Amino acid sequence: QVQLEESGGGLVQAGGALRLSCAASGSSFSSRAMGWFRQAVGKEREIVAAISANGGATYYSNSVEGRFNISRDSARTTVYLQMNSLQSEDTAVYYCSAAGLGGSVGVVPTASYYYIFWGRGTQVTVSS
Repeated sequence: QVQLEESGGGLVQAGGALRLSCAASGSSFSSRAMGWFRQAVGKEREIVAAISANGGATYYSNSVEGRFNISRDSARTTVYLQMNSLQSEDTAVYYCSAAGLGGSVGVVPTASYYYIFWGRGTQVTVSS
C-alpha cells in the first residue's frame, strides 16, 4: 500500500508559479513511477507529468511542456511539480499518483491505468 498526500496548491495570478509536493508513505517508493494528473471542472482527468522510478525519464503533456517540471526526492519519498508561467487553463484539482510495481525503473508510463494509488488532490486556481 502507498499513501499519498499533496500540498502546495492555492490561488495564484496568471504568470505566477506554484510548487506542488506529494509526500508518499508505504512500500517501494523508489521502485514506482510517479505521476501528476489534473481534473478541471467539467473535464476528464488528464496526465500532466510523470517521472520514472529511477528519476531518469520524465514525461510532460503538450499543454505544460516547458512550463512545468517534475522531480522526485527518494530520501524524502516526495515528488514535486514546479509550475511556472501559470495560465487560467491550468486551474484544476491536481492529483499525485503512484504506479504499480513490475515495470522497468527507467520507463515512464503515461496511461492512467498504470497508476493505482492516488492522493486526495490539491486545488490550483489561476486568476486572469
